[in-house]
Amino acid sequence: MWGVSMSLQTSKVVALLLLSVHLLHASALPAASSYEFKAYRMQQYNLHQDKHGCRGAIVVAEARSAVDTSLTRRCVIMKLPDFSTERYLEAKKQNAAALLILLPQNISSVPEDIVQGFMVAESQVLQKETLMPVYVVPEDDQLLCMYEEVTQAAATKSASVLVRVLRSIITTTAFQILASNNSPIKPITDTTIISLEGVLPGAGEDPPTIVITAHYDSFGLAPWLAYGADSNGSGVTVLLELVRLFHLLYSDPRSQAPYHLLFSLTGGGKYNFLGTKRWLEENMDHAESSLLHDNVAFVLCLDSLATGDELFLHVSRPPKPGTPQYSFIQQLEQIISARFPWVRFGTVHKKINLQEATLAWEHERYGMKRIPGFTLSHIENPKSELRGSILDTMAQVDIRKLKRNTVIIAESLARFMYNLSDKGSAKDMQVFKGSLDIQDYRLSALMTMITSVPRAVQLMDREPEHTLLISSLEQEFKHYLRQVHRHTFHLDRRDPEITFFDQMKQPMMMYRVKPATFDLFLGGCIAGYLGIVYYAIQTFGNVYTKLKATVKAKHQ
Repeated sequence: MWGVSMSLQTSKVVALLLLSVHLLHASALPAASSYEFKAYRMQQYNLHQDKHGCRGAIVVAEARSAVDTSLTRRCVIMKLPDFSTERYLEAKKQNAAALLILLPQNISSVPEDIVQGFMVAESQVLQKETLMPVYVVPEDDQLLCMYEEVTQAAATKSASVLVRVLRSIITTTAFQILASNNSPIKPITDTTIISLEGVLPGAGEDPPTIVITAHYDSFGLAPWLAYGADSNGSGVTVLLELVRLFHLLYSDPRSQAPYHLLFSLTGGGKYNFLGTKRWLEENMDHAESSLLHDNVAFVLCLDSLATGDELFLHVSRPPKPGTPQYSFIQQLEQIISARFPWVRFGTVHKKINLQEATLAWEHERYGMKRIPGFTLSHIENPKSELRGSILDTMAQVDIRKLKRNTVIIAESLARFMYNLSDKGSAKDMQVFKGSLDIQDYRLSALMTMITSVPRAVQLMDREPEHTLLISSLEQEFKHYLRQVHRHTFHLDRRDPEITFFDQMKQPMMMYRVKPATFDLFLGGCIAGYLGIVYYAIQTFGNVYTKLKATVKAKHQ
């Protein structure tokens, strides 16, 4: 009987080992054992003395879900709905090794409340610096498999202790995230900012100048993913369409307005409008023939015009009646009330605060030079998260509203420049129709061209596709405008107003590994099996003798 009992115990041990092997096999997910992908690091820059973004780049850590209770020295994996200021701060508090955010391929499929929540958190995170490396990665099947597994592992924390221990020992696999670079992060000391300008000469002797400007650069959590469709690809698109429309009017001397039109596209708009500052300094201090020296009617800055049913005119001081600025605002109000009554229009007055480190709007740069100006935008609050996000893509753009805002601006400018108030109502008398009609396909094509590459300042003078975009914008100016100039400004290496850093894009590896407890468990199983075999060999003679005696007794 003792031998039979021994055989049953051996069978149970073997069955347990086979079950463990089966569980190990069943735990495998479709994710590859190793996988390489591109990762995009969070912004890192110094604006004057203020430091922003993440200062770390090296990641060697195990992946964990954001809902896991223990994040210390782990790489926290988040999808878009998971990312919030609270979870970001919790990861920092627990000294997480890194943060990896998975970005959906199709932003248009993401619910609006999730998009808004992410933008708010993104804006708050970028206000301070952190040593924790933060990366953004476009989703794919392999990364989603990893995310699902680490999320399931975190969910088992709610199970009983015995089940949790057995699962972690036998079935769980872990993922090791690796982004290592032996070279330290270095400041970029040769950043250049490029601005473009061109003119449509007005009729008459020394006519006043209207400046129409927009900044073309973008901003977001990761420079390589900041496409800036609304802010400020839409402003650039509207400006380029105005260039075409007024070129058609000015081509005929009979319809040439008594105003110079000076168009400019400036860089560094997301960094205190640095390109505008340098462009103004060059025109005001060095160019004696500049149209900005005197007799400027006003400056119209275009910023974020591709969505919403609101338009706000931001001014530093309320225009006085009888001034060109006041007359233009009247034309805006008449066009909107007569043709687009559902659009809410308002004037937002904000004084220039020289004590603040950054300016709110581009027109404030002109105001500091005593040049009257204002900014037109659908955004009311200058600190809105809509002005800098990696989710600001073509999915957020409404071409119909972009065209409507272009119509409002073009018609208002024409009525002001040609003094059409007494020649017909804003509703009945339309300047831009027929051959002068604003074209949907052109607006769409311009938006597609501008958002074809991320337009972060630190990329614009380095990558071939970015320099090609600048050249394409310059060709647009040369096709329609005169006196086209490209201005290239170099930052002071000894005391730069803004400092960028490298390693914004680098390869990252994901490895599937077993936890250390699995090695202990496997070693224990092997030791137990060898022990059983050894014991069976050592006692085989006694077992055989007893079995032989038992069989002989039965026969007798």
